[in-house]
Amino acid sequence: MGYDFDWSSIPGALPFLWHGAVITLEITAIAILVGIAWGTLLAIMRLSPNRALSWFAASYVNLFRSLPLLMVILWFFLIVPAVLRNLFGGAISDIRLASAFVAFALFEAAYYSEIIRAGIQSISSGQISASLALGLSYGQSMRLVILPQAFRNMVPLLLTQAIILFQDTSLVYVIGLSDFFGTAYRVGDRDGRIVELLLFAGAVYFVICYGASWLVRLLQSRITIVR
Repeated sequence: MGYDFDWSSIPGALPFLWHGAVITLEITAIAILVGIAWGTLLAIMRLSPNRALSWFAASYVNLFRSLPLLMVILWFFLIVPAVLRNLFGGAISDIRLASAFVAFALFEAAYYSEIIRAGIQSISSGQISASLALGLSYGQSMRLVILPQAFRNMVPLLLTQAIILFQDTSLVYVIGLSDFFGTAYRVGDRDGRIVELLLFAGAVYFVICYGASWLVRLLQSRITIVR
């Protein structure tokens, strides 16, 4: 006996799904911004001649890249609420969302760090020497000469990592956060239409990620032509 599909519950679920999609996009955006900023600092520290800074950055990256994201989310869900309550009391309205922000931002920084480090190393070391010869400090050389070129080369990889991050946000269901996937599951469970809601959610993820991947490939081809 075949399964009797019924898609009638999806239109009524759209407002709830949209609210979940907003949470998914918020987590993705925060993780990208903080991850790239912190990842850039980690990459610079790892390339620094200062052994302490280099050791710290390498240890941080190796630690987070060796752990499952699901475990990191659960760890920060257990740690962050206690820290936030001590710092802000009841000022944080959604502890689960705050812990997801922290977990994803710190986890993604390790991956962005490796991408950025590779981008920096792809720039000729002679450019740093030339910058120093012109009177720029190492920090100025990195900020004004090396990083702008490195980021231009890294844009496709950074965007690809952002797509992976967008997909990984569905893991926040383990802490009870109603992101897009979690909302689809709950609405489907409520209406007795889990299969339809999960198929619909999968189709949305596919369209967004496939479209974004196509744009990344297009951008990469244009960057290659410009070179």
